[in-house]
Amino acid sequence: MTGAALAALVVGAILERVPLLLAGGGALVLLILLALLGGRRRAARRKPPVTRTALARIEDLRATSGETADVPVKFRLTVAPEPEDGRPAYRVKISQQINLVDIPAYRPRGIAVVEYRPDEPWEVRIVTRPTPEWSRRAEEAEIDSAPESTLVKDPDDGGGAWCLLGLLALLAGAALVVLLFRAELFTSEDGGTGASPKPSSTTSSSRTFTVSTTVSGPSSSMLALGRMRETATRLEARAGTSDVTAITIEAGRMEIRGDSARPPGGTVHLQLLPYELFPALVGEARTTLGVRDPTSWRIDVTPGTGTGAGPRVRVTVTGAEGTAHLDADATARIVDRRPVGQTADSG
Repeated sequence: MTGAALAALVVGAILERVPLLLAGGGALVLLILLALLGGRRRAARRKPPVTRTALARIEDLRATSGETADVPVKFRLTVAPEPEDGRPAYRVKISQQINLVDIPAYRPRGIAVVEYRPDEPWEVRIVTRPTPEWSRRAEEAEIDSAPESTLVKDPDDGGGAWCLLGLLALLAGAALVVLLFRAELFTSEDGGTGASPKPSSTTSSSRTFTVSTTVSGPSSSMLALGRMRETATRLEARAGTSDVTAITIEAGRMEIRGDSARPPGGTVHLQLLPYELFPALVGEARTTLGVRDPTSWRIDVTPGTGTGAGPRVRVTVTGAEGTAHLDADATARIVDRRPVGQTADSG
């Protein structure tokens, strides 16, 4: 859940999707609140630990280097609880800070005074300043080594495995969100067909390119007010030029193609097209050309033919009945219609 919430925040920011941002942020806040509430409830239920004093045989010890007077020492002990505790002797491994001055007092096969928790016997601590009575008992006691099979360990001491499992779960949640929005992430406004226009051929005098972008969501349709011009401006910036040889606009996609070798008369200027009038042309084509239930539409803008001819705009709609189209000039004035069943091309 945490991985999915974090990924939702990142993906929502990249795609500028406010609902996704709110969902990711809300889920993250909820998870934090649940964690805090759970921690407080566990702390309230936790009882003060009960400890018992006992003697322990030092099986082995190993001190590691330290930069202070207290040195971390690893002990292997045989703890011998008092008879009234009803627990047999057992082995345990612990690590404890011991002052350098006191280290000589601890040696293999020596006896030390320890405190342990009956409910968690692996929680053992050497008492460095025992009472006179326990000091006397430690000097007089003899404890046999417990078998290795009696070694007790903290059942929650699988920290590395739990960390790995947590990391994998975090990545799985993030991957799930990324996979759900992979089409928009890798082929949307940021991605298109690439981070920069990919030339299909490049020479010292000619460069052809194709740049496209995809939008999605009901509020991101190309028919939304201002969406076409905004997308064309973004593609113009990526292509580095406003003169192109063809423009294709679909419900959720826009593509431009260009060739620097073309003269100005053989290109279309991106910013001079009446994008705000194109949705009306699409509506006209979808309702008047004999296609009752159009499944798709497309606008193709190409340079006009003949001297002084402006760009030609063709709107194509497709449905169960077939394909139809209408043509318009650079001012979005309709100049030709081809309803379903008429195959002649207006050229």
